[in-house]
Amino acid sequence: MSTYQAYYEVIRRIPRGRVATYGTVAREAGSPGRARQVGYALAALPDGHDVPWQRVVNARGEVSPRSAALGYERLQRTLLEAEGVEFDARGRIALDRFGWP
Repeated sequence: MSTYQAYYEVIRRIPRGRVATYGTVAREAGSPGRARQVGYALAALPDGHDVPWQRVVNARGEVSPRSAALGYERLQRTLLEAEGVEFDARGRIALDRFGWP
């Protein structure tokens, strides 16, 4: 299994209504310290995938900005809110409440 596939398997285990940080995904996949690589793996997802990418946020509990202005940040927030994840006034998620595992 490739490293990217290992990340995708971890992300598939994140329950609806919960989030994990890039670092948590890397650690759970056996690659501690590789949070940035998780971001690269998510950017490489093919069309038609079944990975719930929206459930991965940065260490501050925020949706990470993307370099391409395609509206993914707003989409990610909308998808998470539809799952019951709440954001505070600063746009952060309480990881102690919504974080996984």
